[in-house]
Amino acid sequence: MKKLFSPTNVALTLSLLITCLWVVWGVSEMFHEGWYVPFEWLYFLLPAGVMLALTLIGLRWPRAGAVLFAAIGLGLGGLVLWQFRPGGGRSGGWTLTGLLSWVPVTLFPAGVGLLFYRGRGQPRRRAHYLAAVGLPLLLGTALAVGPAYRVAHRLDDGYRGERFIQGNSVALYWAPAGPGWDRDGSIAWNEAALYGRGRIGFEGKRFGAGGLCDWAAHCATQEDMCAYNVCLYLNREGTQLMDTRQDIWRMPTTDEVVRSLVRRGVNAGCVWDGDMGRPSCEVRPDKEIPLWDPRSRVIYYWTADEADEGRAYFVVYHGGVAAIPKFTAMGSRGYRCVRDR
Repeated sequence: MKKLFSPTNVALTLSLLITCLWVVWGVSEMFHEGWYVPFEWLYFLLPAGVMLALTLIGLRWPRAGAVLFAAIGLGLGGLVLWQFRPGGGRSGGWTLTGLLSWVPVTLFPAGVGLLFYRGRGQPRRRAHYLAAVGLPLLLGTALAVGPAYRVAHRLDDGYRGERFIQGNSVALYWAPAGPGWDRDGSIAWNEAALYGRGRIGFEGKRFGAGGLCDWAAHCATQEDMCAYNVCLYLNREGTQLMDTRQDIWRMPTTDEVVRSLVRRGVNAGCVWDGDMGRPSCEVRPDKEIPLWDPRSRVIYYWTADEADEGRAYFVVYHGGVAAIPKFTAMGSRGYRCVRDR
């Protein structure tokens, strides 16, 4: 029993736990966000790979492993202090509750390193290394089988032009590749909503008209989205943004995006109930044509609706509806304009 709970075994168990958690996250995100260009998915496996490497170093060279684990703990602690520093932006500064909540995260790596160091005189068996490598590998393989099959069989005819999607009480034309279909995910909701307000364009509008948009206020409003959104300036062909309003295209509502979701070229039968989460669908939709570009990094579409003063709704390719701060701009979140006729 004493050997079973030796410092080396405890350190290995804790390291395996963290590695496997990263494997679960990595495989999930790999097929959710990273499967759009070759090898992009490796990014999501990097945390698990780093943790595995640290575990092997701790087993083979306990002193070096202890130093590395301790350095990670100190680094995380420093990052937390910097991120939540007073006057450091939108975090609101240090709070006792906030700092204490990060203590386990920062002390855990140091504790694992200490255990490896204390077990430096104990023999390392082949089983230690087999467990360190084999368990995460088996877990990752088991988790990847289903998503890999689904992604490999996604429907994609390669056409990125205008699409007409009809069904589920919705009939809309969706913009072709170009300024009316953001497939790079570089535009925040504020920027899309304020495109025509003041100087035409996106520049300087990410944090609202006055640059003060935060988590709760001073952001673009629902009225701004209706009056100035980028889609209003798109020409009829959907290929160029004009200097004046064309009033042909518009930003789709949350309900319209949800009702237009597809699977294998057929409407998925999704209906939004007005709440965040997964809507009711006849089949689970996927990132497929005609609504999505399966090879684009974008997996979320902004909608015309705001959730509150500081957040706006977006729809995930699998049907999920959520809200995020209006100033958020990231590579996986874009928009696609629509017109009724």
